[in-house]
Amino acid sequence: MQTDRIGLKVLIVEDSKVVRTVLCKYLGQMDIPHILVAENGQEALNIFHHENPDIVLLDGLLPDIDGFEVAKQIRDHEKKLFEIEGRKSWAPIIFLTSMDNDEDLARGIQAGGDDYLKKPVSLIVLKAKINAMRRLVEMQHDNAKITQQLNEAIRKLNEVNKELQIQSSSDKLTGISNRRMFDETLQKEWRRCERLKLPISLIMMDVDLFKQYNDTYGHQGGDRCLKAIATEIERSALRPSDLAARYGGEEFALILGQTDAKGALFIANRTRVYVSELKIKHPTSATQLVTISCGVASLVPDQHFAIDNLIKAADDALYQAKKQGRNTVICAELS
Repeated sequence: MQTDRIGLKVLIVEDSKVVRTVLCKYLGQMDIPHILVAENGQEALNIFHHENPDIVLLDGLLPDIDGFEVAKQIRDHEKKLFEIEGRKSWAPIIFLTSMDNDEDLARGIQAGGDDYLKKPVSLIVLKAKINAMRRLVEMQHDNAKITQQLNEAIRKLNEVNKELQIQSSSDKLTGISNRRMFDETLQKEWRRCERLKLPISLIMMDVDLFKQYNDTYGHQGGDRCLKAIATEIERSALRPSDLAARYGGEEFALILGQTDAKGALFIANRTRVYVSELKIKHPTSATQLVTISCGVASLVPDQHFAIDNLIKAADDALYQAKKQGRNTVICAELS
């Protein structure tokens, strides 16, 4: 006998006790582990909905709902499961019939049947048909397993891609956006503001006397300092379109779309205060604390300006802030 490797479940729908008994005996001899029995159409539908059998042996003539209607409702149920849950399940239906005219056989196939068995049922023929349907069911199970494995692989791949995307756009030390993300976002926000004819602002920030801080506390201390400052700078980027980024070394940047010079100055000064309130000790600083200097530039993108003009203006303003004593904010004048 063939071993049933998937735990085949067969539903017998037959109102004759004699035929049911014979079929159960034959299926038992074929090592079918799960045999379900229904005496009428409604009972068959109830069992089908709850048990999800793999194969259905269905009498064409039943005392309540005839077998053709049962087959139709089974197929409708499977279609609904596919539409709602995406479940691609299909149970082969073998009609049990004492009729042998072509019209009835065609009607059974049209209702959703896949094959038929003439009564009285022969063990040899039943075994051949069950084994044929068994192969189809096993293919379905294998396909479902492969689909599940594929979906799981896709899910894991998406997670990996998402993590790689985060890593490729984030600064490894501080966790905020890196220079690559800065460049991409600035391009995007520039085009958006150009299209809307609205101002875009850029704040360039530099940690004051950071080399001396590193000399005093070492690179590990410097790294901790940069992480803390990055957190405060990111806290200033309130809107989804705002971007805080590490521009390089101890230099940071804030991109502010749809923000004029007045708004950018407010945010720059607030960020400067946030950093001062960290109260990170810096003995060689005039304030005895770690501070930042900020350069602000703002303009409405048009054919007279390029992105490089905005970056250079913010950099020049930052240079002036450092030159004027640090821990201050300077706004560039752009015409």
